[in-house]
Amino acid sequence: MKISKLKDVYGREVELVSEEGNTEPFRIVAEFAIGETMYAGLQSDAMRKQDEVAFFRFVISGEGEPELESIDDEEEWEVAAEAFDDLMFAGDERP
Repeated sequence: MKISKLKDVYGREVELVSEEGNTEPFRIVAEFAIGETMYAGLQSDAMRKQDEVAFFRFVISGEGEPELESIDDEEEWEVAAEAFDDLMFAGDERP
């Protein structure tokens, strides 16, 4: 199910901080829910050139702010990626 919680708070982009402490803007490509869990597909400029998308789980904090969480479980990442593809390419024939 398509949702719009991140865009409502941050607009079209969010800034993420790398492990080195650098900030980088990421475009919010899509937001969607699988059951009660919310996910976002994000892209940096470099990722866009490679046609790659990073997936994050997010929760709404007590203050109503979305908080992104890394997806460490490979199976959960695959489920999120498949749901993203279904959302983005609905109606397209895929192999």
